[in-house]
Amino acid sequence: MWDDRYASEGYAYGTDPNIFFKETLKRFNIKGKLLLPAEGEGRNAVYAATQGLEVFAFDISNSGKEKALQLAEKANVNINYGVGDFFDLTFLKEKFDAAALIYAHFSPSLLSEYHKKIGELIRPGGFIILEGFSKGHLPLRKINPNVGGPDKEEMLFSMDSIRNDFSAFEIIQLEEVEIELAEGKYHNGVGKVIRFIGKKSI
Repeated sequence: MWDDRYASEGYAYGTDPNIFFKETLKRFNIKGKLLLPAEGEGRNAVYAATQGLEVFAFDISNSGKEKALQLAEKANVNINYGVGDFFDLTFLKEKFDAAALIYAHFSPSLLSEYHKKIGELIRPGGFIILEGFSKGHLPLRKINPNVGGPDKEEMLFSMDSIRNDFSAFEIIQLEEVEIELAEGKYHNGVGKVIRFIGKKSI
């Protein structure tokens, strides 16, 4: 599915970074190494690289990687981009100053495991930034499928699941909010999301 989506002309979710991600990088002046799981076509990775971060992104889609590298070349920046299962990537040997999970909806059997492993890769004092569809999003998706997101509740987030998965992090911001999305072709309309900023305890 993802290879097909990313192989089509244009950028599925646009080329501008996610607004919450962009604002959070600025708000906390985040520097150093950044991990971006499920990064797709690279809009957030390329933006972060233009801000001086050393970016490590991954996805399961080769088409996504190709588009991300094209976007990076156009912006005259470098990003590290791996394709494959997270646990098979060399990134596991790194430590990061931050990780951003922007609409990174993994299968239910992997979700908590991925979150916990990503948390382990963050240095003390480092950040997790997350924006993704909440369990309360499903009714809005039924009204307007163009807003996007998984159609299975078990792939969506709750504030309790985030607290659980990132228990080693001080909660700076954790909320469920309704927002207007305008991100490329596949995120358009009113959606309900979880927004989380956590700082790893020292």
